[in-house]
Amino acid sequence: MKSHQIDYKIIGDDIQLVEIELDPMETVIAEAGAMVYMEEGIGFDTKMGDGSEPNQGILGKLLSAGSRVIAGESLFMTHFTNRGYSKSRVAFSAPYPGTVIPIDLATIGGRLIVQKDGFLCAAMGTRLSIVFNRRLGSSLVGGEGFILEKLEGDGMAFVHAGGTVIERQLRGETLRVDTGCIVAFEDTIDYDIETTGSLKSMVFGGEGLFLATLRGNGKVWLQSMPINKLIQALAPWGRNAGKESQGLLGGFLQR
Repeated sequence: MKSHQIDYKIIGDDIQLVEIELDPMETVIAEAGAMVYMEEGIGFDTKMGDGSEPNQGILGKLLSAGSRVIAGESLFMTHFTNRGYSKSRVAFSAPYPGTVIPIDLATIGGRLIVQKDGFLCAAMGTRLSIVFNRRLGSSLVGGEGFILEKLEGDGMAFVHAGGTVIERQLRGETLRVDTGCIVAFEDTIDYDIETTGSLKSMVFGGEGLFLATLRGNGKVWLQSMPINKLIQALAPWGRNAGKESQGLLGGFLQR
């Protein structure tokens, strides 16, 4: 199914949302609960599956929905359609502060691998499925874990990332990354996990026990502040707790 050709605008700086402009009878699919606002004429339906295969039977829809549950996503997806007679807009935001990344699937070969909670919305016709990592090491200890999501199509897709987005084009080289900082990569990239080094550096280095390795030719998108690091930074028991009182007089004033 050919994807709908949607127009969009990214709004905001640090906490972004994407506003999609739909022509009459155009549709965008999104994660449940991602909608911020919609203009008159937009209607929505909650469905099992992404709608990329209109003749898909009930068994296929159940299998597709079941794979989303395995990936940690909602059982259902929301389809927003412009049922009016003129252009109308609907906007979506990520579930936590960060950046929205627009990706034209047609320009990257029609396939994109995304961390399992990175998908936000896409043009109708985009197919979502799960992909199991083949390597045991990355399956057991990687930040993206055993399950990743695959987006396939020829239209616009939008993924979200925490903090600043870093876009890298690999040309045969290897990039080692904190496992939680990967947002998405082209399926021409080889993904694996390796240990950080000696036992001493693993225990006292502060970088965790494992790093992700990305090799090959293709584009990679990284995030500077994944949600797990944000939670740790803001938690009252986290490593940043009490930093505001660590100045010259901080310790004295707390007594």
